[in-house]
Amino acid sequence: MNNAKTTAVSGCVIWFLLITLIGSCIMPVAFVVGGITSSTDFVIVNVGTFLCPEGTAPRSFSYETTTTDEYGNIQPSTAYELHCEDSNGEVVEKDPIAYAFIWIGICAVIGLIVSAVLTFIFAVPGGMLVTKVLNSLRGKKVVQD
Repeated sequence: MNNAKTTAVSGCVIWFLLITLIGSCIMPVAFVVGGITSSTDFVIVNVGTFLCPEGTAPRSFSYETTTTDEYGNIQPSTAYELHCEDSNGEVVEKDPIAYAFIWIGICAVIGLIVSAVLTFIFAVPGGMLVTKVLNSLRGKKVVQD
């Protein structure tokens, strides 16, 4: 195997390993950050700007409700909705979930971009390291009788 083939194979292997390793760390963080921050006013206002009809303003609306835990017990909970209000303060449109999915999707795309950038940053030194190791192993082969 010549040096170009060794470099190509090691580059593909190291890129796959790095994207798997880095993505498995970054993507869960992106989803958790998206989920935790999805009920903030910043998200409601910025995502609501795209979802609300023209002439309305996005507002956060929360109310007390209940949820069931993993043991079947009913627990108190707070729910959040995006309300689009007109100039009179009347609710024109309600969105209980799409704004959160959009925000979590935005966070996931940011996580993918960060993962790809970090992979490209570490792929070249990692590929060079694997190439050196493979070349040194190939050079140390002992001919057996």
